[in-house]
Amino acid sequence: MARFDSILDLVGDTPLVALHPLSPSPEVRIWAKLEGQNPGGSVKDRIAVEMIDAAERVGQLMPGATILEPSSGNTGIGLAMVARLRGYRLRVVMPDNVSIERRQLLEIFGADVVLSPGAEGSNGAIRLAEKLATEDPSQVMLFQYGNPANVDAHYRTTGPEILRDCPEVDVFVGGLGTSGTLMGVGKYLKEHKPDVRVVAVEPPSGELVQGLRSLEDGFVPPIFDPAVLDRKLIVRPRESIEWTRRLLDDCGIFAGISAGAIVAGAAKTAETMERGTIVTIIPDGGWKYLSSGAWTDDLDVVEERATRINFW
Repeated sequence: MARFDSILDLVGDTPLVALHPLSPSPEVRIWAKLEGQNPGGSVKDRIAVEMIDAAERVGQLMPGATILEPSSGNTGIGLAMVARLRGYRLRVVMPDNVSIERRQLLEIFGADVVLSPGAEGSNGAIRLAEKLATEDPSQVMLFQYGNPANVDAHYRTTGPEILRDCPEVDVFVGGLGTSGTLMGVGKYLKEHKPDVRVVAVEPPSGELVQGLRSLEDGFVPPIFDPAVLDRKLIVRPRESIEWTRRLLDDCGIFAGISAGAIVAGAAKTAETMERGTIVTIIPDGGWKYLSSGAWTDDLDVVEERATRINFW
């Protein structure tokens, strides 16, 4: 049995699982990386460790410091886990319409939650965090949207793991949120296998697939590099819920709603291929979204509810 000195030693090295039943063609295989198996429950554990490590190396974080971060949940949870073990305080700015599971997890880990107007979404949380950072410069804002360590985490770990476990990969499909996963994995794969294509999944402008973002809505993450992408695909909110259910029904995978959107994008990509291998990401598990009713309630009800409550 494996033994580890710290829970943080379990971050990364997540497994790939086949999603072949969701592929429209038997000649196109789809594999998904199960990031919900990270100890904090999401892919964001990777960047939480990397951003704090990087800040410590350059002396930006000193003992007892307060970290400030805008987050709708997963990055905040990852940071809260690391901060608790490293002795930092954490303030997370998030929309006031977040699901109860997200807020409870942050508070359990000891984070101070600051609420921004829910109608303003993640962009409103970013604006408020920037205001708070200006008012109190002693707080350290790691800012996942503009922090190179976000990209580095995936360049150093997620990308190499994918190529190691699936060397035949032809296409990588990821969700467009902070863009760190797409940028880091995409850059690594293209350097080591230049023919690999990188596809981003985003919602239409003005529509909400929370956890993802449309670049047309007015905020482009500073770490985003369009040269890494070969294509962008649109997935609408209802599709994301439908495919989240398909993940459970056809593959037994209990995942968050953004996973449904990303897998829908992988299936759309497969439709354009005669044969080959797609690797994608399941960013987190479904247990933080139970209050959404995504697996049990009528689709119309879930879709409408998601316009009012931030579940992911």
